[in-house]
Amino acid sequence: MENNYFTESPFTTFISFHKVITILEEIALSSVDYRSNYAKALLKEVESKPEFITGIDDFNFILENEQLINHLLADLFPTALTHNEIKAVTLPFQNVTFNYTERFKKILNDAGQTFDMSIRDFDEHQFYVMNCSLILNAHYNQNIDFGKPLFYDIPDANGIIRHYRILYNADFVEIFPSEKVNPLSQKEIEELIDNYDNFELWKQKFPPNSWILKGFVIVSLVDVTVENAVSNLKTYLLSPELKKTNYTEDAYSIFRSVFKIPELKMGFTMYNEEQDSFEKPAFKESDMTSFILLDKPEADCKNALCGCSYEFLIENHNVFIIPDVNEFGKIEENKLFAKQLLQQNIQSCLLAPIVKDGKLLGIIELASSKIRAINSINATKLDLIMPFLVDTIVRSFSDMQNQLEAIIQKEYTTIHPSVYWKFKQEAKNYFANTALAKDYILKEIVFKNVYPLYGQIDIKGSSEHRNETVKTDLRNQLKTIIEIFDTLKSNTNLLIVEQRKFELQELLNELDAPLKTDTEQQIQGFIELEIHPVLASIQNEKRYEQKVKSYYESLDSKTGMFYHARKDFDHTLSVINKKMASVLDAKQAEAQHIYPHYYERFKTDGVEHNLYIGESIVPTIPYDKMYLSNLRLWQLQTLCEMELEHHRIKSTLPYSLDVTSLILVFSSPISIRFRMDEKRFDVDGTYNARYEVVKKRIDKANIKGTDKRITEKEKITIVYSQNQEEAEYLKYIKYLQFKKILEPTLEQFEVEDLQGVSGLKALRVKVLNTEISEKKYSYQELLDELK
Repeated sequence: MENNYFTESPFTTFISFHKVITILEEIALSSVDYRSNYAKALLKEVESKPEFITGIDDFNFILENEQLINHLLADLFPTALTHNEIKAVTLPFQNVTFNYTERFKKILNDAGQTFDMSIRDFDEHQFYVMNCSLILNAHYNQNIDFGKPLFYDIPDANGIIRHYRILYNADFVEIFPSEKVNPLSQKEIEELIDNYDNFELWKQKFPPNSWILKGFVIVSLVDVTVENAVSNLKTYLLSPELKKTNYTEDAYSIFRSVFKIPELKMGFTMYNEEQDSFEKPAFKESDMTSFILLDKPEADCKNALCGCSYEFLIENHNVFIIPDVNEFGKIEENKLFAKQLLQQNIQSCLLAPIVKDGKLLGIIELASSKIRAINSINATKLDLIMPFLVDTIVRSFSDMQNQLEAIIQKEYTTIHPSVYWKFKQEAKNYFANTALAKDYILKEIVFKNVYPLYGQIDIKGSSEHRNETVKTDLRNQLKTIIEIFDTLKSNTNLLIVEQRKFELQELLNELDAPLKTDTEQQIQGFIELEIHPVLASIQNEKRYEQKVKSYYESLDSKTGMFYHARKDFDHTLSVINKKMASVLDAKQAEAQHIYPHYYERFKTDGVEHNLYIGESIVPTIPYDKMYLSNLRLWQLQTLCEMELEHHRIKSTLPYSLDVTSLILVFSSPISIRFRMDEKRFDVDGTYNARYEVVKKRIDKANIKGTDKRITEKEKITIVYSQNQEEAEYLKYIKYLQFKKILEPTLEQFEVEDLQGVSGLKALRVKVLNTEISEKKYSYQELLDELK
C-alpha cells in the first residue's frame, strides 16, 4: 500500500475487511429479520470483490468502491454521529485515510486543499520502531508501552491551528510473519528493547516488508486545542533557553489557539513600583509592544490609565476587560485611554496584572480589532495560563536583575573572574558562620608575590587641546554676540549696547592669553546676566529676530553656551577611548589563556591597564616565570595593535588627536590588597608603594637633561630600572622589528629623577604603520562598531 510518507516499513500492508465480513456472516444467521436481511445484502455486494477479504494493495480500488465501504462500515460509523465524531479508516501511524465522518470532512475542507496532514514530530525512525513494537506485542507476547501521545495540527477556516489527539482502534487488524521472518530469541528482543536509537539493529531484526499487516484501523480525533496550547505554552515559557528567533509570533500563535481569535495581539508593560510608572519591556528575548504606552518609553500610571482601570489593576490587582472600546470611551475620564487604543485599531482588550507574592510586576495585554472578541466569558481562559505567565515573567525579571547586577559589577565595581573565587570563598565563610549565629568578620582579600604589569595609551596634550576648544567656543560666542550688537541701530532704550560691546571685546582679548581657571565661568556669568536680557528685549523685532533666533539655536541646552569645538573634542576623546578599550578587552580575553591573571583598566584621557600575575591568584595552576615573559610580549604587541587601530580611525574623527604609549616594567613581586572603602585593589605595604609612585608620575616625566617628554606620538616608551629588564625587552623589540610591526630605529635614554625615585631608563620605538591601508573605517562604521 502506497500513499505513505515513509519509504520503509517492516510490513507489507493490505487493507482488508475480512473481520467485518466475518461479523456480517454471523449477523446473516440471526433470527432478527431486518438485521439478517441487511447483512445478507451487504455480503452479496462484496461477494464479487474477493479483494475485500484477501486484501487491497491499490488505493484506487478503495476510491472506486467508496460507497460500498461506507455501507460495509455503517455499524462502526453511525450516521447519527457523523456530524459529531471525528473518525476515519486508516493504517497504523500512516497518512492513508478514507471513509471520513462529515465532521472530519469539514475539518479537512476548512484546512484547504494544500494542507498536508501528518503526525506532529513523527519521523521515519519512530514510525519503523513503533511498527516493530506492534509485532513484538502481538506476535511475541511482549508488553511494550509505546503509547506516546500522537497529534495532528490542523488549521481551521480562520487560520488558527487546532490540535487533535489521535486515538487508534486496532480491533480489525491482524499481523502475520512472512516466509522471510526468522523468529527472535528473548535475548534478541531484550537487545532491541535496550537499543531504541539503533535504527539499523531494528531493521536487521525486522527487515523491510518481512511481516504482513492485514485489515484496517479506525482513527478517532479528539479536539484538545486548549489543553495542548496550554501545554505548549508551559513548555515554551518554562524552557531554560528562551532566546527564540520568532518569540512574539510563536507566543501569538499559542494564545490565538487558546482564545480562538485569529487576529489576537499581545502586549506587555512593565511596572516600576518605586516610581509608580509603566515602562516598556526590557527583556532581550521579547519584541512585544506595549498598548498602554504606545510609542512612549515610560509613563506615569495615573496618566496612562483612567481612574477605574488604575484602581482595578494597580491597587486591587484585578483583570480589567474592555469589550467595546468605543463604548468605553464615551465616559469622560476614559476618553484619552480609549483614543490611544483606537489609534492601534483595538476594539476590545484585556489587561491582566502579573503579580508575585503580592508585588505587581507588569501588565499582560490582549487585544483584538473586533468588538467583544475579548469579553468577560473567554477572559476566564486566562486562568489556565496565568500561572505559567507569572513564573516566566518572574524568571525574566530575575534574569534581567542578574544582568543589571553584572553590568553594575562590570562598569562600576569590577571583581575580575581571576580573583572571584577568593571573594566567593570568603562570602561562603561569612554565610556559613552567620547561618550558625556566629560572629564573623570578613577577612581582607590579599594576593602575595604577584608580578605587576602596567601600560597606558594616552591622548597627547589632552589638557591643551581641551583648553583650546574651550577658547574657540568662547571666541565664537563672543564674536556672534558682537555681530548682533553691530546691527543694532541707535535707540534710547539701548544706550547700554556700546558699553556691552566694549566689555565683550575686552573678554575676547583676554582669550589670547593662557586660559585661567575661572575664565569660562566669568564669561558665562557675564553673558547670562548682562547680554541675554538685552537679546531678549530685541528678539521679537523682525529686523533682529532671525539673528537672535540663530544665536539661541547655537547654544547648548544644558550649559547655555556654545559647545561646538568642545563637542567635537569630547566626542573624539570618547570614541578613541572606547575603541582602545575594546581592542584591549578583546586581546585580554585571549591573554587569559597564557596564564589566568588579574586585569583592570581605566578610561581617563586615554586607557590605562594593570595586570597582576602569580600563583596566589591561581593556586590550582603551577606558576612559571615563562608566563610573565609571555604576558610582557603580549602587552607590547597589544599596545602596537592599539596604536595601529588609532591610525586607522584618526582620519574619520571630527577632531585630530594623537596618542602616546607607555609600558612600566617592574620585576620585583609585590602584594595587592582589596580596599573595601574604595572597592578596588591597590598595592600593599610601603616597599610596594614605590611602584605606585612611579606609575602616577612617569607619563609626565622628561628625558634626563632635556625638557622633552619621554613619550612621543606613534611611539611606545618602555620604562625600566634593571639591566636584565632591558635585555629582555630588547629581544621582544628585535622580534617585532623582524615581524615588521616596529620600525628599525630604537632610542635609549635615561629618565629624569622623580620625587623619591631615580635610576630609571627607557627604550622608545616607533610603531610601523604599514597596515593602515588594510582596514579603513568610515566614521559611521566606527560608531556602529562601538555600539
